[in-house]
Formats: sequence, structure tokens, C-alpha cells
Amino acid sequence: MKFKKEFLRTLPKVLLHDHLDGGVRPRTVIELAKEQRYSRLPSKDPGNLAEWFHRGATRGSLPLFLEGFEHTCGVMQTEEALERVAYEMMEDMKKDGVVYVETRFAPVFHTQKGLDQPKAVMAVLKGLERGKKDFGVAFGLLICAMRHMDPSISQEIAELAVDFRNRGVVGFDLAGEEGGYPPKKHVDAFHYIQRENFNITIHAGEGFGKESIWQAIQWCGAHRIGHATRLIEDMRVKEGNVLSMGTLSQYVLDKRIPLEICLTSNVHTGAVPSIEQHPFGIFYRYKFRVTLNTDDRLMSNITLTDEFATAAEAFDLNLDDLEKLTINAMKSSFLPYKERIATIYTVLKPGFADARNALSRQKK
Repeated sequence: MKFKKEFLRTLPKVLLHDHLDGGVRPRTVIELAKEQRYSRLPSKDPGNLAEWFHRGATRGSLPLFLEGFEHTCGVMQTEEALERVAYEMMEDMKKDGVVYVETRFAPVFHTQKGLDQPKAVMAVLKGLERGKKDFGVAFGLLICAMRHMDPSISQEIAELAVDFRNRGVVGFDLAGEEGGYPPKKHVDAFHYIQRENFNITIHAGEGFGKESIWQAIQWCGAHRIGHATRLIEDMRVKEGNVLSMGTLSQYVLDKRIPLEICLTSNVHTGAVPSIEQHPFGIFYRYKFRVTLNTDDRLMSNITLTDEFATAAEAFDLNLDDLEKLTINAMKSSFLPYKERIATIYTVLKPGFADARNALSRQKK
């Protein structure tokens, strides 16, 4: 179906896969660069800079997509900068109708000017807390380790995530280029997280095949999978119908392992050739627990409202489908169970009921 974006923006939404350094406002990047004497920006005009990030991210390659982060991370090197970016992200979520967001970042990328990782995490949490107070958006913070770095660094970051579990950090992630950097290299960090009864999400099946997803789940104990696009390789599909599933896809389906789908980003990184060819439609029809996400709002020039509009039109989703996807996301969040249930029944369901009534009135 085709919905007006003004209508979709009013829906209460849940966002589980969004990178803090991939969603900075262009004007903020420019102002922070000036404050920190960062001279490498390709433009000092907000409109031109936004176009530069978007143009650079749409070249059909994950490594090329990631190039823009040199500049966003380059200006996020002080406590004040990190707090500001986190706070502004919460304001942007409010404007987009997001009621709960799990944002993620890799603190190891914010130490170039002497800031230590715990202070980087504290600065982000401070900004998120201020945003929650001012805009009423709930949040959880995910701490990322990086595939290409030494596993000992991943262990340190895992311990850092656990240290902050009672202050707003809700889980641990592994991000970065997949090819040549299998998740099992970092298995000790994930075993530590498991022993601490903490939460794990892992980028897998975006830039590499189904083996990456298998390792993330069976070696590293992932509770959610970021992207998971290549899970389709474990299914025999003919004319949009699944004829059979391999053991991995059947396991993901049976165990209700959530998939953090990022439609637009997957086209931009070359994980899929087009929105219409994205396996999301098959995953959704065959009852996988899928969610819709932005990934990197600055790079892909999108909001979650945009992603809803794209999905609804490309896969013929109605309002009931969008509600199901939103509830999927809340069920799959790393908030405590009682908070997830409360949000579903006091925020999401009433919000979609109001939207349904509004649509009915418009038809009359």
C-alpha cells in the first residue's frame, strides 16, 4: 500500500538498528569540525555535505559505504561532541514518531584526542538521558566491537558494556566489514557476555554469506542478527515461494531469532540489487521475526518513516502489517520483559488503534 509520510510519521515506532555516528546532522558535523579544528571535511555547506555523504554511501559496496564514517567519527572526539550528537539523535527520533530506540556506537573510534572509552560511553549516555527527559523517547545503548580489530580489544569492549549495563547500555554488538573477519575470532568476548547473562546482537549476512549468520548464532550466541540478508541463501526459493529451508533458516524461524532488516541501506551497500529483490518480503510472509530499521540515517538519507513507506509500497503492507512489524521490534528489544510488554499495550497498540480510526474517518 501507499501511505502518506505525514500519516506514517504519526505512528509509534521502534528502532533497533541505528548507528549513532551514521545519523549525525550535517550542520552538526560542520560545527563540530570548526570547534575541534577538523579540516578534512569535503564541504562546509550543510546541503552539499549531506549530498556528499549520501552520494558516497550509494556505490554498492560496504567498504565504500563505511568511508563517510571517517568524518563523523573524526568530529566526535570530545565528551561535549558525543553528548550533543546523542541528544540531537533523540530529538530526531521524537520528530519521526519513534518511541523507543536502540542506538549503537563503537567507543574505540572516539579516543583519537585522548578520551578514554568509559568517558565516551558516559558522554553518550548523558546525551541520551537528557534527550529522554526533554523528548520522552525511551532508549537503550549498544556497544560495538569491531571485526577487524584484535580479539583482545573486543574482550575489553565486552567488559565495558557489562560495566554500564545498569546505566543504559543494553547489549553488545560486533560490526564492521564481514569479509575475512569471521565473528568466531571474537568468541571469547561473546562467551564472556553470555556468562554475564547479557544481550548480544551481531552484524551478519550483509557483506558475507549465510556462514557468517551461522557463526554469529552458533559460535557467538547472538540473540538478534543485524541485516541477515544472506539468510535467503539457506532457502530454496522459486518464483517467490520457499520450497524448502536449510537447517540454519529453519533454526532462525523456529527459535524466533529477530532479524534487524535495513532495506534502503542494503541496496546502498550492494547487499541486494534493489528493494523489490530484497528477501524481506519472503522472510515476512514465512513468519520470520523481522523488524524494519534505518542503519545509517545520514548516509542513506532516510528516517524510519521513510523505511516504513518504502516497505509498505514495495511489499504491499497494510497498517496491520506495520503494527506487527513494530510489535516484533518491541518484543525483540533488549529492555526488560515487563517494560517491553508495557510499551506494547500502553503505547504501541493504542497508537495504532488511533491511526486506524484516523484512516477510517478519512475514508468517510
